[in-house]
Amino acid sequence: MTILKGIPKILPPELLFALAKMGHGDELVLGDANFPSESVGAHTPCNVIRCDALGAVDLLKAILQVLPLDTTCGPCALMEMMDMHKAAGWKTPIWDEYKAAVKEAEGRTIDFEEVERFAFYERAKKAYVVVATGEEAFYANIILKKGIIGSTGSD
Repeated sequence: MTILKGIPKILPPELLFALAKMGHGDELVLGDANFPSESVGAHTPCNVIRCDALGAVDLLKAILQVLPLDTTCGPCALMEMMDMHKAAGWKTPIWDEYKAAVKEAEGRTIDFEEVERFAFYERAKKAYVVVATGEEAFYANIILKKGIIGSTGSD
């Protein structure tokens, strides 16, 4: 738990440190309980931060309180559902929760990119950090691209 004013207490210190070290364009992966966090995260600068007791939606909402999302290119990517799962009628209601959380935090509607499963794994290996969650919803993996803060010069 983090004992600081204005910081969501579900964000562990290691995650806050990683978020602070990320620069514009760096990416963060929230992996669900089935995501190969350790093998993918081994390729990233911060490896893996374990948040196994947390659901991805609550963690996403907390992260979005402190992490600005990129405004110049797609800041959110989801793992695309495999054709066999589409054919079987699988649903991804968590995606709607993610989109609502992002819209609320950013005050704008953001188009989410869908990335093929194995391309998602490769992109995740290039992320700054992988956060392992305990999320059990199918296809609950998401990549966030950090944006910038500061003056636009128009104030």
